[in-house]
Amino acid sequence: MKFKVTKQGKNTVLKLGVKKLDATVTPELKAEFLILCKPTVADRLVVDLESVEFCDSSGLSALLIADRTMREHGGSVTLVNVHKKVMDLMTISQLDRIFTIKKKLSDAFKD
Repeated sequence: MKFKVTKQGKNTVLKLGVKKLDATVTPELKAEFLILCKPTVADRLVVDLESVEFCDSSGLSALLIADRTMREHGGSVTLVNVHKKVMDLMTISQLDRIFTIKKKLSDAFKD
């Protein structure tokens, strides 16, 4: 799976470089989330979904694992650059109520 991790203080940005967030990539993504979501690594995990045009239930599951793990130590997950199809799925499944979702990466650091 293609992704890029950058650090900005206690913020970690994970930019996904795949078009489909499905069962073919989520095992590796979940493993990466478990590494990145440790309290000593980041207070906020920003997941940049700019390349992701499709997401299935396994992709949503991976994102929920990141969210739960971050919340356990008072951290947060912010999703940015969410494609319309993926946003529609989030809205239908009511996950837009759980995740903080921003239009652009720069918006993720404003609050």
